Amino acid sequence: MEKQNFLAVDIGNSWYKALTSDGEFKCEYQIPNTIALFDEEFYEKPYNDEDVDFLENLIVEVKSQAILDKREIYYIGTAAAKQRNVSLTTFNNQKVDEDRTYILLFSLAAYHAINLNPDHTELHYTIDQLAVSLPTTQYKEKKDNFKQRLIGTHTVIFHKVPCIPEPKEIVVKLHVSDVIIGTEGACAYLGLTRDQETLGIKDENIVNDSKKGIIIGDLGGDSVDFVGIKNNKPVSSVEGETFGINQFLDHIILKVSKNELYKFDSRSELEEKLFAGPSEWYVEPFAGVRKDISKYIIPQLKSMAIKYLEHFDRVRSSSSDIKGATRYIAVGGAAKLAQRQIQEAAVRWAERGRPIDLLFPENMEKLNVLGLMILAKMKQLKKDQETSRSLISTNS
Repeated sequence: MEKQNFLAVDIGNSWYKALTSDGEFKCEYQIPNTIALFDEEFYEKPYNDEDVDFLENLIVEVKSQAILDKREIYYIGTAAAKQRNVSLTTFNNQKVDEDRTYILLFSLAAYHAINLNPDHTELHYTIDQLAVSLPTTQYKEKKDNFKQRLIGTHTVIFHKVPCIPEPKEIVVKLHVSDVIIGTEGACAYLGLTRDQETLGIKDENIVNDSKKGIIIGDLGGDSVDFVGIKNNKPVSSVEGETFGINQFLDHIILKVSKNELYKFDSRSELEEKLFAGPSEWYVEPFAGVRKDISKYIIPQLKSMAIKYLEHFDRVRSSSSDIKGATRYIAVGGAAKLAQRQIQEAAVRWAERGRPIDLLFPENMEKLNVLGLMILAKMKQLKKDQETSRSLISTNS
């Protein structure tokens, strides 16, 4: 697998997180799940190209059979978050059916291709294995359709690219050879228990715990996916819940805008403040004026923590497949943000006689994409082994 290209993308409602592996060359990317239509009339030309961060100013046009409207040009990621017409994800959005999924996904892959070939304005990039995830319910109903739309050739045109001559465009042709789709939560289990290089088991304790049952609660933007693990395998009957951090972020943004006269560009701007910690929980509506916003943040995190545990309790009580589970694992960036509040709420659950002792693993916000990379490598390894057996059979 040394010369093969792998791309793993966690298609989150808040963030797209990607890992790449091109032989020994590995990269990690993260962009907000935001998109906005580009309008040449309102484009503000930078004063100096050299001061422009390309990743934060992505303007793309995607030509692909996967999308319906092939004529539009979009801001994506951080660039989109700064626009007045920014489009965020809708509640319980259907990722397979929405053009934004493919625009963001292909553009992120094409951006990586440019990183590998910085001196080219036209290039081809082949992805031997693309691994992406879906929520539990969407996985069951739409994984085959998703795979068919992803496989093939897709063209991404980057506009207004800094530090290159006019017309300041880079054209990338992506060739996706194969796709594997995982479920959110189950991928996190792989990322938690398997080694990225050897693909072997790295945490025997959690694997042993799975003999009696494990519940993983993957708390995301608009959903929390609960996956039951029994005997080191996911239990498919555990369904996702339409609940996530975005509704709480929106409430904070509304309160800050109303009471402190400060408007966040997007949820991702607020999330970055939350990840930075309490020392950054302030805004500056006017030059030299700092407003503490922790009074809006903490109650929302506490409320989310309580509801998260309520969902956990409901799932462990209702699923016959994982009754008697001995380990509960919190996963996702939202769970990491509210870890303290979740732990405080768990104390009250224990006092009521219904303990939910959660494990907060290292890199909990990255476990899904780590598991997706493992899935991609495992599938390619299986394909290589089948090809070798076929060649041996043909030559014998």
